[in-house]
Amino acid sequence: MASQHPAAPRQHAPHAHHHDGPRPDDTHLAELLDLDAEVLHEQLDGLTAWAAELTDGTPPRRILDLGSGTGTGTFALLKRFESAEAEAVDASPQLLQHLADRARALGLADRVHPVRADLDTTWPAAVGTVDLVWASASLHHLADPDRTLREAFAALRPGGLLLAIEMDSVPFPRFLPHELGLGRPGLEERCHAALTHRHGGDLPDLGSDWGPRLAGAGFTVEAERELAVDLRAPLPAAAGRYAQAALQRMRGGLDGSLSAEDLTTLDLLISDDGPESVRHRTDLVVRTRRLAWAARRPSS
Repeated sequence: MASQHPAAPRQHAPHAHHHDGPRPDDTHLAELLDLDAEVLHEQLDGLTAWAAELTDGTPPRRILDLGSGTGTGTFALLKRFESAEAEAVDASPQLLQHLADRARALGLADRVHPVRADLDTTWPAAVGTVDLVWASASLHHLADPDRTLREAFAALRPGGLLLAIEMDSVPFPRFLPHELGLGRPGLEERCHAALTHRHGGDLPDLGSDWGPRLAGAGFTVEAERELAVDLRAPLPAAAGRYAQAALQRMRGGLDGSLSAEDLTTLDLLISDDGPESVRHRTDLVVRTRRLAWAARRPSS
């Protein structure tokens, strides 16, 4: 989907934020984003199919991906709309390089235009008029998302479409059985609660109802969708690596917030080897919930 957590929630989508140079963890973030798209590919395919339904008769020729991360949304849209080109906007040079390398490997370099820009500072001048704006897991990371929505409205041609995909109030998927915990079940629930308590103030717009905010920017909201995922065995081959990458990012924000026993159990889970490692467990699940809004700039 898109790039995504202070030590947890913001790590799950910092792509739309400013940072002065390459972040040392962007390589790990790129892996997580690519694994997210691989494991949740049916959800991504469904979203691009929805975009095709909403643009039936006038398929987009110019697409703008806000907070593109590694380009998973960009490439899915270009696969769906074979005559389109895309502007992929992100603040991270590492993620944009990853995206550019992937575009070349897919034979899409002539259809993908990476644009480095901090959406909290200024709208990218390189972006002209577009037919479709895609904002996946990026709006809630912006300091002033309402301003960015107004900018996106101005960039859309009359009748153009914006798709906003956001997480609910829990930024990470759930992977672990409830009974897991060293003598005390509910380890994953405690991890999520600790991160929300410790870093909730950093992401005040996480879990927002974006419908009224889209309307406030001038859009007509045409539809909303809830995207619930509940994958159980047999899971996709990459599910163990996906769980490990996500839990590793969570772990970075949990020191001092969980008991020593919980942290020890979590370290065993995110290790590469051993029977407790999520890479080798057979009782994993992948459960997440995302929300999507389709909004259009009025034709007149």
